[in-house]
Amino acid sequence: MRPGRQLAVLGFIFVVLYLLVFFSGGASGGWKDRLEPRLGLDLIGGTRLTLEATNTVDGKPPTSANLEEARQIIENRVNAYGVAEAEVVTEGNRNIVISLPGQNRDLTNVGEAAELRFRKVLKATDGSGAAAAPAPSASATPAPSGSATPAPSGSVTPAPSGSAAPKATASPSAGGQGGMAPTPSASAAAPTPSASPSAAAPSPSASAEPVPQSIEQQRKAIEQKVGAAAWAAASGLQAPADLTADPSLADKLKPFGTLSPQEIAVLPVGMQFNVPTITCQQLDNRPAASIKDENQQAVACESGAKYLLDKAKVLGTDVDDANAVLDQTSSWVVSLNFTGKGQEKWTALTREAFNNEGQACDQTALGQDGKCRVAVVLDNEIVSSPEIQGVLTGDSQITGSFDNKSANALASQLRYGALPVTFEPQEQQNVTATLGDSHLKAGLLAAGIGMLLVIIYSFFYYRLLGSVIFLSLVLSALLVFGALVVLGRSIGFTLTLAGIAGMIVSLGVAADSFVIYFERLKDEIREGRSPRSAVPRAWVRARRTIISANAITLMSAVVLYIVSVGAVKGFAFALGLATVLDLVVVFLFRHPIMTMFARTRAFLSPRVSGLGRALPARSAEPGAARNPRVKEA
Repeated sequence: MRPGRQLAVLGFIFVVLYLLVFFSGGASGGWKDRLEPRLGLDLIGGTRLTLEATNTVDGKPPTSANLEEARQIIENRVNAYGVAEAEVVTEGNRNIVISLPGQNRDLTNVGEAAELRFRKVLKATDGSGAAAAPAPSASATPAPSGSATPAPSGSVTPAPSGSAAPKATASPSAGGQGGMAPTPSASAAAPTPSASPSAAAPSPSASAEPVPQSIEQQRKAIEQKVGAAAWAAASGLQAPADLTADPSLADKLKPFGTLSPQEIAVLPVGMQFNVPTITCQQLDNRPAASIKDENQQAVACESGAKYLLDKAKVLGTDVDDANAVLDQTSSWVVSLNFTGKGQEKWTALTREAFNNEGQACDQTALGQDGKCRVAVVLDNEIVSSPEIQGVLTGDSQITGSFDNKSANALASQLRYGALPVTFEPQEQQNVTATLGDSHLKAGLLAAGIGMLLVIIYSFFYYRLLGSVIFLSLVLSALLVFGALVVLGRSIGFTLTLAGIAGMIVSLGVAADSFVIYFERLKDEIREGRSPRSAVPRAWVRARRTIISANAITLMSAVVLYIVSVGAVKGFAFALGLATVLDLVVVFLFRHPIMTMFARTRAFLSPRVSGLGRALPARSAEPGAARNPRVKEA
């Protein structure tokens, strides 16, 4: 055996690890800053946010199953942001508490419903409120702010002629054509007050005034608020009101401009679209998931334009995967991969929009090439509304004014699904790091005391062999520390107080492997072998026991990591990491250094080597009788 090779491999591992510590992509600042691992909430403080679940349509609190499903989705979203050791727990029967390490973390998006819908744009009108004064023909539909450009691969349609977009099968429209007052049609007919709503009832706590629980009662309360004349005028509209043809409508419909977004969400779809005093500002501020029902038409806004949207033909559940990527123009986009059935629905929707089947899209909703547009609706907002340039048979991309952070946030919401419960964010607060600092000092002190006790005992009992234990623990600690720094930058692992506890427990596992090896070595010497020959034989016989003991600890850590949540995961991860690195030190340092020690004279000295009770029996005169009891002792 050549122990120098194994020691060289260990040295190579150290060089690579600490090159990553000091010069990897996430390394910044001075040398001291580069040596700092990422610390958890209980050590450096952090941010805590409470999300309160609103009541369902019938006024009941969410079920425990829905609340647990929402907690898991929120936890996946938080972890997708690169944040490990986040604590996402339920509190009571309607609250979810999110705790993240680090001050001033942005948690505004993790509790959004993220209901993705693909809806065809049927009609468009002005949503700024300016239509109450000028003639509808004097305004134009604003251009959408973004586009949903399908990926060129898998597409069989040509690039749109006259479009500034690169070779893609959908491009943003330059605006609606024609006047802002669409002609009446069956699809634009306003439903009666008794028609089914387009939105779920808002939470009673979302408004300053208590609202009735049923939708019909809420509508009656709104009718009383705006007056019977205003309600009757709004119910009779079959298209966006032309206030120039009937100026008296302006005064009748004016009370609708005073309604809150929660009250607007309860109104029928046709009323939301046709009443010009209902503005995009009111529509955009409706409670989350107000247009969740895919079987109902809906109204939403984009860049000040108010759109009447068809039923949702493609849903977020039809999306198989979503990722933030850079396109050919180095702009951030969200790439969508559909499921098998989802792709069929998407192809059918683009065919319907491209051919304008049944002339469902009127002139105000058509794009610059005379094709229907499809709105990509996330919750209550239109992300983009591109004109469909052909029948799309491949995956697609959502483009817009995205940066890296916003694109990844949207992709995370779409990838992990919609929340089954609507939440209202409560006060967000920062957790002080003062208590965490004392926890960190106490944890490091406990680790130091534990390591010191192991070293004192090893030198007292094993003497020269104690130096092997000391050096092994130091090398193992350096490997664990370097791994924590690198993992903190690469996968977002954060060290918590529970993680420090896992490392302290690993000291006992490491000490056990020393005892197994050294006691096996003593047995080999007592059986009459020289120290030089006893070392490799003891290693072969102790190796299997050491591996088995560490394997059991490692499996326990893996199982604990899989089934646990929160800080317990940190304990399991730290214990497993320290156990694996201890095995590395056992094979690449402890055994080769023992082989080198066996060749020294000090190893043969009973007082120096720590083999005092084994070596005298080995050095007794051949003819001398041995006391069996002494040998047994």
